[in-house]
Amino acid sequence: MLDTCAALLDEVGYDRLTTTLIAERADVAIGSVYQFFPDKRAIVQALIQRNLEAYLQRVMDRCDREGLTHWSEGVDAGIDEYIVMHRTFPGFRALHFGDALSVRHGTEESDSSEIACHLARALIERFAVADSERLYVVLQIAVTAADALIKLAFRRRAEGDEEVLGEARGLAREYLRPHLILHGVGGDE
Repeated sequence: MLDTCAALLDEVGYDRLTTTLIAERADVAIGSVYQFFPDKRAIVQALIQRNLEAYLQRVMDRCDREGLTHWSEGVDAGIDEYIVMHRTFPGFRALHFGDALSVRHGTEESDSSEIACHLARALIERFAVADSERLYVVLQIAVTAADALIKLAFRRRAEGDEEVLGEARGLAREYLRPHLILHGVGGDE
């Protein structure tokens, strides 16, 4: 059902998505949909959560595979994997991680704090970045800014405007550099 929901998001968008349409395309009874999900919002939330988990796993796998040792490499990996998922994962463009909280809490505002918390843990565990409340704030700002630039890149070109995507990487690194240096992590390399 989640795969069907993702494909339909690309095809019809969130506003035209219905549980009936999901059931028809997934070739299941509508009761089966409601057995697992009370409404469209719950299905979309589950899809966002699945995408978030897949994204974080992809970033961690890349860090391991490539032996990344510096926080800036981790930031680049995070942005690069987000771009790959934007290009290749059905439904990913229609829903962003920041939407997870707005869908979950029924608000209009998008919030990047959940992804920032996950990325903070990764930076702390893998790159010895000092844990602090300020780290979460600056990561939320960096995630929000990079996400906005990535969205712009995909509005400009279907596969993403490489110039804008490069700016997203640079903006995130340069914004984070002084904050991570303050935490005792070198950033001038």
